[in-house]
Amino acid sequence: MRSSDLQINNGKIRVALIGAGRFGAKRADAVGKSARSALTVVADVTTELAGAIGQRFGCKTTSDWREAVTQENVDAVIVSTPTHLSSQVSLLAAQAGKHVLTEKPCATSSDQFAAVVHAARATDVLLKAGYNHRYHVSIRRAHELFEQGIIGRPLFVRCVYGHGGRVGYESEWRSRVSLAGGGELLDQGVHALDLFQWFLGEFEEVTGMISTAFWPIAPAEDNVFALLRTPGNVVAQLHASWTNWKNTFSFEVFGEEGYLKVSGLGGSYGAERLCCGLRKRPGDVPEEVWTEFPGPDDSLEREWEEFLDAMAEGREPSSNGHEACRTLQLVEAIRQSALARCMVHL
Repeated sequence: MRSSDLQINNGKIRVALIGAGRFGAKRADAVGKSARSALTVVADVTTELAGAIGQRFGCKTTSDWREAVTQENVDAVIVSTPTHLSSQVSLLAAQAGKHVLTEKPCATSSDQFAAVVHAARATDVLLKAGYNHRYHVSIRRAHELFEQGIIGRPLFVRCVYGHGGRVGYESEWRSRVSLAGGGELLDQGVHALDLFQWFLGEFEEVTGMISTAFWPIAPAEDNVFALLRTPGNVVAQLHASWTNWKNTFSFEVFGEEGYLKVSGLGGSYGAERLCCGLRKRPGDVPEEVWTEFPGPDDSLEREWEEFLDAMAEGREPSSNGHEACRTLQLVEAIRQSALARCMVHL
């Protein structure tokens, strides 16, 4: 269902939101802020959550997500449910001919999500994974500079991402494998894996270690360490942690001519900052230029607008279904490596 086939209501894309929790409410805000989209229906098993969003946006609410995704007056579906339901909702939406934006990690396994990718392809609808970190202004600027070749041939990338949980975190759905599919790797770690692929492309070797170091959430993990290598011998290093105690985010790309460093994501992670360090010749101390982006985090709004652009233009969106499936394959390779204590070849 390309742009010419969309059912337009007063020029707006009509949206069903499945999952009205904290992040679902943020997705609803992004839809509402756009002049090109309108929320038509909100579904959640907790009727109070759906009702609160429905009242704010003047739209229908239901506790039946199947009813919501199959409505004729819906053009696109946003899936913001616990992970164990994501692929099931996305699959029905794609089969019903709706464009789909599904929150990362999109499924608990690559096989689950591959079925969604195939369904979207069969019905000719767009499928996008909700990896909003690509739309943080500092990361997006770093990617632009990287693509321009400002730091030369890439040598390695590394990311540290973590927080310290909160009181009762061990009881939340994100800590339960039956609902989340895993722990910190599927929570924050996948954001780093997505960024690694966005900058470097595909990987061929993976080594990983996972641990449940503090939180009583086994078999879910609260720490993950991983090394990934591309066919061109560029290495990416990841540490994602729920025992970092203070929120932190850093993403660094080093090349032959210099480096790009991103720190912070706004809010409790600190202001977004980008450092570009360039050297004139081997052995020189690089000259650093720091840029701070003090504005509010508008990554969800930017991401939604890019998806609307893709619908209008009939093109694949950034962080599409195929890319999200590859990210899940990396997750599985890291787990396999950690359990077998060996390198995994993809």
